[in-house]
Amino acid sequence: MTAEIAAVQLATRKDWIGLAVIALPCMLYSMDLTVLNLAVPALTRDLKPSAAQLLWIIDIYGFMVAGFLMTMGVLGDRIGRRKLLLIGAACFGAASILAAFSTTAAMLIFSRAVLGIAGATLAPSTLSLITNMFRDPRERTFAISMWIMSFSIGGLVGPLIGGVVIMQYWWGAVFLIGVPVMALLLVLGPLLLPEHRDPDPGRIDVASAALSLAAVLAFIYGLKRLAESGWAMGPVLIMFLGVGLGVAFVGRQRRRADPFVDIRLFRNSAFAAAFAINIFGFFFMFGSFVMLAQYFQLVEGLSPLEAGLWNLPSALAFTVASFMNAHLASRMRPAFLLASGLAVSSFGFAIMAIAASFHAIVFATVVFSLGFTQVIALTTGLIVGAAPPEKAGAASALSETSAELGGALGVALLGSLVAVVYRSRMINAVPDGLAAEAAAGARASLGGAVEAAGQLNGPASEMLLAAARAAFSSGFHLVAGLTALMLLALALLSLAILRTTESAH
Repeated sequence: MTAEIAAVQLATRKDWIGLAVIALPCMLYSMDLTVLNLAVPALTRDLKPSAAQLLWIIDIYGFMVAGFLMTMGVLGDRIGRRKLLLIGAACFGAASILAAFSTTAAMLIFSRAVLGIAGATLAPSTLSLITNMFRDPRERTFAISMWIMSFSIGGLVGPLIGGVVIMQYWWGAVFLIGVPVMALLLVLGPLLLPEHRDPDPGRIDVASAALSLAAVLAFIYGLKRLAESGWAMGPVLIMFLGVGLGVAFVGRQRRRADPFVDIRLFRNSAFAAAFAINIFGFFFMFGSFVMLAQYFQLVEGLSPLEAGLWNLPSALAFTVASFMNAHLASRMRPAFLLASGLAVSSFGFAIMAIAASFHAIVFATVVFSLGFTQVIALTTGLIVGAAPPEKAGAASALSETSAELGGALGVALLGSLVAVVYRSRMINAVPDGLAAEAAAGARASLGGAVEAAGQLNGPASEMLLAAARAAFSSGFHLVAGLTALMLLALALLSLAILRTTESAH
């Protein structure tokens, strides 16, 4: 009887092939977050967007993904996760074609918005399908690791593929990359992916859906504006509006017999701890990643393509660690595995905080990638595994939303910390002879200093660049040190709260 139960729990060959199919849209989802950056100069020449339109072209995709994650996760529980995934794939492909052949900035903004809404179906649908397809704890951990790795690979190869495509064709071609991928998903999905839904879903609470959407969009929008323009009353008020709407959303869920999101999940200590670690982990990782990208290009002087290539060692470490997760999870309690992953990540950032050479920083990225891979896999498994199977879509969406919110907070707050350090170091470092606007830009950001240096000649230009790079490096190393300390604190927290948790299943 035991052998029979074990056989039922193990995934079939069809499930493993289905996992490969699931990985395709996940790669594309993260590629679309990064691939546009390389196309901005070319599309700016063709479409001539205003400054505000250009910001919306870049940001609208991420806004829509973050805002619609919860709604799509709950919708998948009700109509079926495979059905929602295929609907999203069809819409994603159609919107990609529309974006590729956009003739105006407004048309491209609209296309990117539709892409974001369609993209929001992908993460919760695919993750909830994985939790149903892989019942064995070790297999599920491995499958979630592969799911996470597909996002990482997509984010890494996006700029590389995008650069090649733009050089060979035109800026709109970067959007067409996803069309054959989604077409393949539409063909193979019905054949290889099972359908799962809540057998007793109840009515969709439209008011709760609207509240969750408005709360996340307002909060993320305010954070983005803070990250781009510094502290200002307008973005802060928008963030407070988002928080207020979030409080109203939570209150509504507590009052309803059939809530949009079951707040009682947070009474589960494993779920609550994993959720908190996910938010704070992504807070420090995403914030540091943004600083790292600027360091590679503006301090070390690498091109975007060269910076992408120097990220390959950490991506390889991430891939290797993904394959090790299931093996480690079968031999260690989640608390110890999670704490060790956070501790290794902390060690990587400690190296980065004191690194005196470019290659030492690259080595540090390898170290923290090895550690943080298992953190993402375990927290994701704990969050989704704590929910009943019929609510897997909503739990998956909570996991993704926590990562989005944590990442946005990290970019805004850690970016602001680097900016404060930079400005304090640059007050008296700008040489005479610059126009007032250029001098203000040099004191405000490293990018502004690089532009201002182009207006100077000889030693003055070199001195300004050296001072600006040293100022940015000071903030960069400070953030790395702070991240190392906080990840170590999270490791101790995981040991204290999750020590009795048996598995992430």
